[in-house]
Amino acid sequence: MRKRTLIFKNKPKLIATATVAGPKEGIGPIGEYIETVLDDDLFGEKTFEKAERKMISRAIGKAIGNAGLEERDIGAIIAGDLLNQIISSSFACRDFDIPFLGVYNACSTMSEAFLIGGVLVDGGYCENVLCATGSHFSSAERQYRYPLELGNTRPPQAQWTVTGAGAAVLSAEGTGPKLVSATVGKVVDYGVTDANNMGSAMAPAAMEVTCTHFKESGLKPEDYDLVVTGDLGAFGSRIYKDLMWEKGFDIGKCHVDCGEMIYNIREDEFQGGSGAGCSAVVFNSYIYQKLLKKQYKRVLLVATGALLSSVSSQQGDSIPSIAHAVAFES
Repeated sequence: MRKRTLIFKNKPKLIATATVAGPKEGIGPIGEYIETVLDDDLFGEKTFEKAERKMISRAIGKAIGNAGLEERDIGAIIAGDLLNQIISSSFACRDFDIPFLGVYNACSTMSEAFLIGGVLVDGGYCENVLCATGSHFSSAERQYRYPLELGNTRPPQAQWTVTGAGAAVLSAEGTGPKLVSATVGKVVDYGVTDANNMGSAMAPAAMEVTCTHFKESGLKPEDYDLVVTGDLGAFGSRIYKDLMWEKGFDIGKCHVDCGEMIYNIREDEFQGGSGAGCSAVVFNSYIYQKLLKKQYKRVLLVATGALLSSVSSQQGDSIPSIAHAVAFES
Protein backbone atom coordinates (compact mmCIF):
# COMPACT_ATOMS: atom_id res chain seq x y z
CA MET A 1 0.00 0.00 0.00
CA ARG A 2 1.28 3.46 -0.87
CA LYS A 3 2.19 5.46 2.23
CA ARG A 4 1.70 9.21 2.02
CA THR A 5 3.03 10.37 5.39
CA LEU A 6 6.67 11.46 5.51
CA ILE A 7 8.47 11.26 8.86
CA PHE A 8 11.37 13.72 8.94
CA LYS A 9 14.34 12.09 10.68
CA ASN A 10 16.32 15.30 11.11
CA LYS A 11 13.29 17.46 12.01
CA PRO A 12 13.87 20.77 10.15
CA LYS A 13 13.61 23.77 12.47
CA LEU A 14 11.28 26.70 11.85
CA ILE A 15 13.77 29.37 12.85
CA ALA A 16 11.96 32.56 11.75
CA THR A 17 8.77 33.87 10.17
CA ALA A 18 7.39 37.15 8.87
CA THR A 19 3.87 38.32 8.13
CA VAL A 20 2.34 41.28 6.30
CA ALA A 21 -1.41 41.97 6.26
CA GLY A 22 -3.97 44.59 5.36
CA PRO A 23 -5.89 46.97 7.64
CA LYS A 24 -8.91 44.67 7.91
CA GLU A 25 -6.74 41.80 9.10
CA GLY A 26 -4.86 44.09 11.46
CA ILE A 27 -7.98 44.87 13.50
CA GLY A 28 -8.95 41.20 13.75
CA PRO A 29 -8.45 38.86 16.72
CA ILE A 30 -4.80 38.07 15.88
CA GLY A 31 -3.84 41.54 14.62
CA GLU A 32 -1.38 42.12 17.47
CA TYR A 33 0.68 39.11 16.34
CA ILE A 34 1.06 40.26 12.70
CA GLU A 35 4.48 41.81 12.15
CA THR A 36 3.56 44.41 9.52
CA VAL A 37 0.01 45.79 9.27
CA LEU A 38 -0.63 48.05 6.30
CA ASP A 39 -2.46 51.36 6.56
CA ASP A 40 -3.65 51.02 2.96
CA ASP A 41 -4.24 47.76 1.10
CA LEU A 42 -2.71 49.28 -2.04
CA PHE A 43 0.62 49.37 -0.16
CA GLY A 44 1.68 52.46 -2.09
CA GLU A 45 1.17 50.77 -5.47
CA LYS A 46 -1.16 51.62 -8.36
CA THR A 47 -2.87 48.21 -8.55
CA PHE A 48 -3.91 45.51 -6.09
CA GLU A 49 -1.89 42.94 -8.02
CA LYS A 50 1.29 44.96 -7.53
CA ALA A 51 0.42 45.40 -3.85
CA GLU A 52 0.09 41.63 -3.47
CA ARG A 53 3.49 41.15 -5.10
CA LYS A 54 5.03 43.72 -2.77
CA MET A 55 3.56 42.04 0.32
CA ILE A 56 5.12 38.70 -0.60
CA SER A 57 8.46 40.35 -1.32
CA ARG A 58 8.34 42.17 2.01
CA ALA A 59 7.50 38.97 3.90
CA ILE A 60 10.37 37.10 2.24
CA GLY A 61 12.89 39.84 3.01
CA LYS A 62 11.70 40.19 6.59
CA ALA A 63 11.83 36.43 7.24
CA ILE A 64 15.42 36.23 6.01
CA GLY A 65 16.37 39.15 8.25
CA ASN A 66 14.49 37.74 11.24
CA ALA A 67 16.44 34.51 10.84
CA GLY A 68 19.71 36.45 10.99
CA LEU A 69 20.59 35.21 7.52
CA GLU A 70 21.49 36.75 4.18
CA GLU A 71 20.24 35.90 0.70
CA ARG A 72 23.26 33.71 0.00
CA ASP A 73 22.32 31.52 2.98
CA ILE A 74 18.95 30.50 1.50
CA GLY A 75 19.10 27.42 -0.73
CA ALA A 76 15.68 27.97 -2.32
CA ILE A 77 12.47 29.96 -2.09
CA ILE A 78 9.35 27.81 -2.42
CA ALA A 79 6.38 30.09 -3.03
CA GLY A 80 3.07 30.43 -4.81
CA ASP A 81 -0.16 32.41 -4.84
CA LEU A 82 -3.62 32.54 -6.44
CA LEU A 83 -3.09 34.71 -9.49
CA ASN A 84 -2.63 33.35 -13.00
CA GLN A 85 0.86 31.87 -13.51
CA ILE A 86 1.59 32.66 -9.81
CA ILE A 87 2.78 36.10 -10.90
CA SER A 88 2.79 37.54 -7.37
CA SER A 89 5.39 35.06 -6.16
CA SER A 90 7.49 34.84 -9.30
CA PHE A 91 7.60 38.61 -9.75
CA ALA A 92 8.41 39.06 -6.05
CA CYS A 93 11.34 36.66 -6.37
CA ARG A 94 12.92 38.94 -8.95
CA ASP A 95 13.98 40.96 -5.91
CA PHE A 96 16.16 38.15 -4.58
CA ASP A 97 19.26 36.36 -5.88
CA ILE A 98 17.91 33.01 -4.65
CA PRO A 99 16.81 29.86 -6.57
CA PHE A 100 13.01 29.79 -6.90
CA LEU A 101 10.56 26.90 -6.99
CA GLY A 102 7.08 28.12 -7.90
CA VAL A 103 4.28 25.95 -6.50
CA TYR A 104 0.50 26.06 -6.74
CA ASN A 105 -2.12 24.29 -4.69
CA ALA A 106 -4.42 27.29 -4.27
CA CYS A 107 -5.00 28.12 -0.60
CA SER A 108 -3.10 25.01 0.56
CA THR A 109 0.13 26.39 -0.90
CA MET A 110 1.62 27.21 2.52
CA SER A 111 1.47 23.61 3.71
CA GLU A 112 2.66 22.40 0.30
CA ALA A 113 5.67 24.70 0.55
CA PHE A 114 6.41 23.45 4.08
CA LEU A 115 6.19 19.85 2.84
CA ILE A 116 8.59 20.38 -0.07
CA GLY A 117 10.89 22.56 2.02
CA GLY A 118 10.95 19.91 4.72
CA VAL A 119 12.06 17.28 2.21
CA LEU A 120 14.87 19.51 0.90
CA VAL A 121 16.19 20.34 4.36
CA ASP A 122 15.66 16.91 5.92
CA GLY A 123 17.39 15.22 2.99
CA GLY A 124 20.43 17.46 3.33
CA TYR A 125 19.95 19.15 -0.04
CA CYS A 126 19.57 22.64 1.44
CA GLU A 127 20.74 24.12 4.72
CA ASN A 128 17.97 26.72 4.71
CA VAL A 129 14.76 26.98 2.68
CA LEU A 130 12.22 29.80 2.66
CA CYS A 131 8.51 29.01 2.25
CA ALA A 132 6.05 31.77 1.35
CA THR A 133 2.66 32.61 -0.07
CA GLY A 134 0.08 35.38 -0.05
CA SER A 135 -3.19 36.70 -1.44
CA HIS A 136 -5.15 39.92 -1.78
CA PHE A 137 -8.89 40.35 -1.46
CA SER A 138 -9.25 42.71 -4.39
CA SER A 139 -7.03 40.83 -6.84
CA ALA A 140 -8.73 37.53 -6.03
CA GLU A 141 -12.21 39.01 -6.48
CA ARG A 142 -11.22 40.44 -9.84
CA GLN A 143 -9.86 37.08 -11.07
CA TYR A 144 -12.27 34.55 -9.61
CA ARG A 145 -15.56 36.36 -9.15
CA TYR A 146 -16.44 39.97 -10.04
CA PRO A 147 -14.53 43.27 -10.08
CA LEU A 148 -15.30 45.33 -7.00
CA GLU A 149 -16.57 48.20 -9.17
CA LEU A 150 -19.64 46.13 -10.08
CA GLY A 151 -20.82 46.17 -6.48
CA ASN A 152 -22.18 42.62 -6.58
CA THR A 153 -23.97 41.36 -3.49
CA ARG A 154 -22.04 38.63 -1.70
CA PRO A 155 -24.05 35.53 -0.77
CA PRO A 156 -24.10 34.43 2.90
CA GLN A 157 -21.95 31.35 2.22
CA ALA A 158 -19.09 33.48 0.87
CA GLN A 159 -15.74 34.01 2.56
CA TRP A 160 -13.47 37.04 2.52
CA THR A 161 -10.12 36.55 0.81
CA VAL A 162 -7.34 37.57 3.20
CA THR A 163 -5.06 40.43 2.18
CA GLY A 164 -1.78 39.20 3.55
CA ALA A 165 1.45 37.26 3.05
CA GLY A 166 3.50 34.99 5.23
CA ALA A 167 7.02 33.58 4.95
CA ALA A 168 8.97 31.09 7.05
CA VAL A 169 12.54 29.81 7.11
CA LEU A 170 13.15 26.08 7.61
CA SER A 171 16.69 25.22 8.67
CA ALA A 172 18.81 22.17 9.42
CA GLU A 173 20.30 24.04 12.38
CA GLY A 174 19.09 26.45 15.02
CA THR A 175 16.19 26.51 17.42
CA GLY A 176 12.46 26.76 16.97
CA PRO A 177 9.46 24.53 16.34
CA LYS A 178 10.37 21.28 14.56
CA LEU A 179 8.71 20.04 11.38
CA VAL A 180 8.28 16.37 12.29
CA SER A 181 6.03 14.94 9.56
CA ALA A 182 3.90 15.74 6.53
CA THR A 183 1.07 13.95 4.75
CA VAL A 184 0.64 14.53 1.02
CA GLY A 185 -2.95 15.22 0.01
CA LYS A 186 -5.02 13.89 -2.90
CA VAL A 187 -7.40 15.75 -5.18
CA VAL A 188 -10.93 15.23 -3.86
CA ASP A 189 -14.14 16.33 -5.57
CA TYR A 190 -17.59 15.97 -3.99
CA GLY A 191 -19.32 17.78 -6.85
CA VAL A 192 -19.69 21.26 -5.33
CA THR A 193 -20.09 23.85 -8.12
CA ASP A 194 -20.73 27.07 -6.16
CA ALA A 195 -17.59 29.21 -6.53
CA ASN A 196 -18.75 31.27 -3.54
CA ASN A 197 -18.91 28.23 -1.26
CA MET A 198 -15.25 27.30 -0.85
CA GLY A 199 -15.69 25.75 2.59
CA SER A 200 -18.04 23.05 1.34
CA ALA A 201 -15.76 22.24 -1.58
CA MET A 202 -12.58 21.98 0.50
CA ALA A 203 -13.84 20.23 3.65
CA PRO A 204 -13.79 16.71 2.10
CA ALA A 205 -10.14 17.14 1.05
CA ALA A 206 -9.25 18.26 4.57
CA MET A 207 -11.05 15.24 6.00
CA GLU A 208 -9.29 12.84 3.61
CA VAL A 209 -5.74 13.96 4.38
CA THR A 210 -6.37 14.32 8.14
CA CYS A 211 -7.73 10.78 8.36
CA THR A 212 -4.77 9.52 6.35
CA HIS A 213 -2.37 11.34 8.67
CA PHE A 214 -3.90 9.83 11.80
CA LYS A 215 -3.97 6.32 10.35
CA GLU A 216 -0.41 6.40 9.01
CA SER A 217 1.23 8.25 11.90
CA GLY A 218 -0.54 6.30 14.62
CA LEU A 219 -1.52 9.57 16.30
CA LYS A 220 -4.97 10.61 17.44
CA PRO A 221 -6.74 13.99 17.61
CA GLU A 222 -6.05 14.22 21.35
CA ASP A 223 -2.30 14.04 20.64
CA TYR A 224 -2.48 17.52 19.12
CA ASP A 225 -3.11 20.82 20.86
CA LEU A 226 -4.46 22.11 17.55
CA VAL A 227 -5.63 20.58 14.31
CA VAL A 228 -5.86 23.80 12.34
CA THR A 229 -7.37 23.96 8.86
CA GLY A 230 -6.41 26.66 6.41
CA ASP A 231 -9.53 28.47 5.35
CA LEU A 232 -12.70 26.44 5.55
CA GLY A 233 -14.51 29.28 7.28
CA ALA A 234 -17.33 28.82 9.77
CA PHE A 235 -19.60 26.71 7.54
CA GLY A 236 -16.81 24.57 6.08
CA SER A 237 -15.41 23.89 9.54
CA ARG A 238 -18.72 22.43 10.66
CA ILE A 239 -18.78 20.17 7.60
CA TYR A 240 -15.18 19.08 8.26
CA LYS A 241 -15.91 18.14 11.87
CA ASP A 242 -19.01 16.19 10.81
CA LEU A 243 -17.07 14.32 8.11
CA MET A 244 -14.30 13.49 10.59
CA TRP A 245 -16.88 12.24 13.08
CA GLU A 246 -18.33 9.94 10.42
CA LYS A 247 -14.83 8.48 9.92
CA GLY A 248 -14.43 7.82 13.64
CA PHE A 249 -12.36 10.85 14.68
CA ASP A 250 -13.70 13.43 17.14
CA ILE A 251 -11.75 16.65 16.55
CA GLY A 252 -14.26 18.97 18.18
CA LYS A 253 -11.96 19.84 21.10
CA CYS A 254 -8.79 20.53 19.12
CA HIS A 255 -9.94 21.91 15.77
CA VAL A 256 -9.73 25.58 14.82
CA ASP A 257 -9.79 27.22 11.40
CA CYS A 258 -7.53 30.05 10.27
CA GLY A 259 -10.47 31.60 8.42
CA GLU A 260 -12.42 31.83 11.67
CA MET A 261 -9.42 33.13 13.63
CA ILE A 262 -8.34 36.02 11.42
CA TYR A 263 -11.62 37.95 11.38
CA ASN A 264 -14.37 38.66 13.86
CA ILE A 265 -17.13 36.46 12.46
CA ARG A 266 -19.99 38.83 11.83
CA GLU A 267 -22.20 39.82 8.94
CA ASP A 268 -19.65 41.81 6.94
CA GLU A 269 -17.05 39.03 7.21
CA PHE A 270 -19.61 36.38 6.23
CA GLN A 271 -18.08 32.90 6.82
CA GLY A 272 -14.59 34.16 7.69
CA GLY A 273 -11.31 34.30 5.81
CA SER A 274 -9.95 32.41 2.81
CA GLY A 275 -7.11 32.78 0.35
CA ALA A 276 -3.51 31.58 0.30
CA GLY A 277 -2.61 34.37 2.71
CA CYS A 278 -5.07 33.13 5.33
CA SER A 279 -3.14 30.17 6.75
CA ALA A 280 0.17 31.88 5.89
CA VAL A 281 -0.63 34.88 8.10
CA VAL A 282 -2.31 33.00 10.97
CA PHE A 283 0.23 30.18 11.23
CA ASN A 284 3.33 32.34 10.81
CA SER A 285 2.18 34.89 13.38
CA TYR A 286 -0.14 33.70 16.16
CA ILE A 287 0.45 29.93 16.01
CA TYR A 288 4.21 30.28 15.51
CA GLN A 289 4.44 32.51 18.59
CA LYS A 290 2.45 30.01 20.64
CA LEU A 291 4.76 27.18 19.54
CA LEU A 292 7.83 29.26 20.38
CA LYS A 293 6.53 29.88 23.89
CA LYS A 294 5.59 26.18 24.18
CA GLN A 295 1.99 27.11 24.84
CA TYR A 296 1.26 24.67 22.02
CA LYS A 297 3.37 21.52 22.02
CA ARG A 298 2.06 19.87 18.87
CA VAL A 299 0.13 21.42 15.96
CA LEU A 300 -1.16 19.86 12.74
CA LEU A 301 -1.61 22.43 9.96
CA VAL A 302 -4.04 21.25 7.29
CA ALA A 303 -4.14 24.08 4.75
CA THR A 304 -6.87 23.59 2.16
CA GLY A 305 -7.12 24.64 -1.48
CA ALA A 306 -9.89 24.82 -4.08
CA LEU A 307 -8.37 23.99 -7.46
CA LEU A 308 -10.80 25.95 -9.61
CA SER A 309 -10.09 28.64 -12.16
CA SER A 310 -12.22 31.37 -13.64
CA VAL A 311 -12.44 29.29 -16.83
CA SER A 312 -13.51 26.06 -15.11
CA SER A 313 -16.21 27.88 -13.12
CA GLN A 314 -17.64 29.52 -16.23
CA GLN A 315 -17.80 26.12 -17.91
CA GLY A 316 -19.87 24.71 -15.06
CA ASP A 317 -17.21 22.36 -13.71
CA SER A 318 -17.29 21.18 -10.12
CA ILE A 319 -14.53 22.28 -7.75
CA PRO A 320 -11.74 19.75 -7.06
CA SER A 321 -9.88 20.46 -3.85
CA ILE A 322 -6.74 19.41 -2.02
CA ALA A 323 -5.18 19.66 1.43
CA HIS A 324 -1.75 18.80 2.80
CA ALA A 325 -1.01 18.19 6.47
CA VAL A 326 2.23 19.25 8.18
CA ALA A 327 2.97 18.56 11.85
CA PHE A 328 5.06 20.82 14.06
CA GLU A 329 6.28 20.25 17.61
CA SER A 330 7.64 22.89 19.98
